[in-house]
Amino acid sequence: MRVVIQRVSSASVSIDGEVRASIGPGLLVLLGIGHEDGAEDIDYLVNKTAALRIFNDSDGVMNRSVVDVGGDVIVVSQFTLMASTRKGNRPSYIGAAGHETAIPLYEQFCRRMSSAIGRPVGTGVFGADMKVSLTNDGPVTICIDSRNR
Repeated sequence: MRVVIQRVSSASVSIDGEVRASIGPGLLVLLGIGHEDGAEDIDYLVNKTAALRIFNDSDGVMNRSVVDVGGDVIVVSQFTLMASTRKGNRPSYIGAAGHETAIPLYEQFCRRMSSAIGRPVGTGVFGADMKVSLTNDGPVTICIDSRNR
């Protein structure tokens, strides 16, 4: 399981021109799910993401988490994070879990993230053609793969 975490001033997800979720300061989390991913990957990434100290404290040092600053979170499923680019120039997505595996894990990840931050998280729609808009704050972008603990 992989996440790309972006510290944002604002972010939104739209589907067919309709805003599905919108946040102010917080995190935009792009989530890729692989065939072998499970609950332990969710636990690791949710705990790491919620506690990641990437927000500035009063001295301007990145020393506060999204929980500490009361920030919001949007989680967007993104199977392309599981792409392999080893051979040729066309990415292979064979490592991405199919809908039957990925949807329950995505939903569990969102529930766990909501519990970890103490508020609902915004979401996209699994498998939908989404438009994600964000203002990256910093910019700060962190990538974490649960297989590289």
